[in-house]
Amino acid sequence: MSEPIHLIIEGEPVAQGRPRAGKINRGRLRGQTVLYDPEKSKDYKHYLKFAASQQAPEKPLEGPLQLVVHIYRSIPKSFSKKKTAAADAGQIRPTTKPDADNYLKGISDALNKIIWQDDSQIVSATVEKWYSQQPRIEVIVQTIGETA
Repeated sequence: MSEPIHLIIEGEPVAQGRPRAGKINRGRLRGQTVLYDPEKSKDYKHYLKFAASQQAPEKPLEGPLQLVVHIYRSIPKSFSKKKTAAADAGQIRPTTKPDADNYLKGISDALNKIIWQDDSQIVSATVEKWYSQQPRIEVIVQTIGETA
């Protein structure tokens, strides 16, 4: 196992949205259907790439990777003071959408070629959702074992 890389990326986390479909209206591919990221997902991936590049190793990691992702979402304004305190203490966890795996998909795609060569290297992943007064994501990644 390598020394873990610990990234902290401030700001409200954004989950990977469902792909959108559109038609090409010109050229030889006219009429073809294309899939693309929703604007919000695309923008967040660009932000993740930029923020991660500030904390990245000299060259992307190689080999099998273990990934731990902590998603810290804002505490809803509708929570009472008591419920806000419980959420901030980790006693109440987000069970609403978006799903944890949608956060993971966006993060793993965004960190390609920056933290690792390709997200196919991830052989173990843990994702946890929490509430916090400081919304952010924390990513811990390290190499494990040998390449097959």
